[in-house]
Amino acid sequence: MGMHGEYKVPGGKLVVADLDVVGDHIRSAQVSGDFFLEPDDALERINGALAGLPVVTPAAQVAARVRGVLGDGVEMVGFSPEAVAVAVRRALTGATGWHDHQWQFVHDVPREPALQMALDEVLTEQVGSGERPPTLRVWEWDRNAVIIGSFQSLRNEVDLDGAARNDVTVVRRISGGGAMFVEPGNTITYSLYVPESLVSGLSFVESYAFLDDWVIGALNDLGIAATYQPINDITSPAGKIAGAAQKRFAGGAVLHHVTMAYDMDATKMLQVLRIGREKLSDKGTTSANKRVDPLRSQTGLERREVIDRMAASFSNRYGLADGAIDADTVARAEALVATKFGTDEWLKRVP
Repeated sequence: MGMHGEYKVPGGKLVVADLDVVGDHIRSAQVSGDFFLEPDDALERINGALAGLPVVTPAAQVAARVRGVLGDGVEMVGFSPEAVAVAVRRALTGATGWHDHQWQFVHDVPREPALQMALDEVLTEQVGSGERPPTLRVWEWDRNAVIIGSFQSLRNEVDLDGAARNDVTVVRRISGGGAMFVEPGNTITYSLYVPESLVSGLSFVESYAFLDDWVIGALNDLGIAATYQPINDITSPAGKIAGAAQKRFAGGAVLHHVTMAYDMDATKMLQVLRIGREKLSDKGTTSANKRVDPLRSQTGLERREVIDRMAASFSNRYGLADGAIDADTVARAEALVATKFGTDEWLKRVP
């Protein structure tokens, strides 16, 4: 049986694995791609290393097998034994690629924070059930907010008195990671709702880089020297631009959402979040008495144009049709607000 898997190395080259599988073993393999490899016969050694492997071989063991046959004097440019292993695992698990899906784009209306949290859950479930195609959604906020990670302590992360003074609503999301401070018009937040098959064969960490690769390219097109910083940050020489968080659903879909700083009131953020100056410096400033504006200052563009050009970059890569959130979806999300995201029980699940 022929199996095909592809893996675009973040910041690197495409690696393709075409496998002939008989029973529970790989009978033969052909690795290809737009990478660079010297000497020529190294490719034959890679293919030979894959032949005979059990189909359940973990990625780490596949990579070790490839590395073992290459030895010294081999130059791999734009890929690695680990990248070969990922392509092989994606072939064996029936992974899909970006171009295998019809993508939909939703630039949503401003909504209150708890409803945004609920919509993320509902929309991901809709993609998992096939009700909705894979979707890129850009959010709009109707008020200032702090969004804490699913496992963070409310009292350790947020100064609730400071939040009240600054008219900041505090909510908890379903994904892990750290707290996010957002202000309408000063933040760009988006979510990707994707089928699990898109990240099949990737580890949790690898999937972050994989799902962030398009936006790194979009930011580069805007003139920002953006790079991915493991596990979940997007940064530039001028400082941190964005943080990502992710949640995998049992229904077969993945939520990947990102908050980017277009402009930020650092003084207000410090009054609300219990973070020190050391952490603030990671967000691009060494002083609390200034604004952090990586996207505004580095592009010189209005926020709306940044969003439009990001969406255009995604569309040029993978295609993007206009979509919307219907009344039934909103109603389902509102029900979740009432029973989960708008309740003290959820907000204080970790006091």
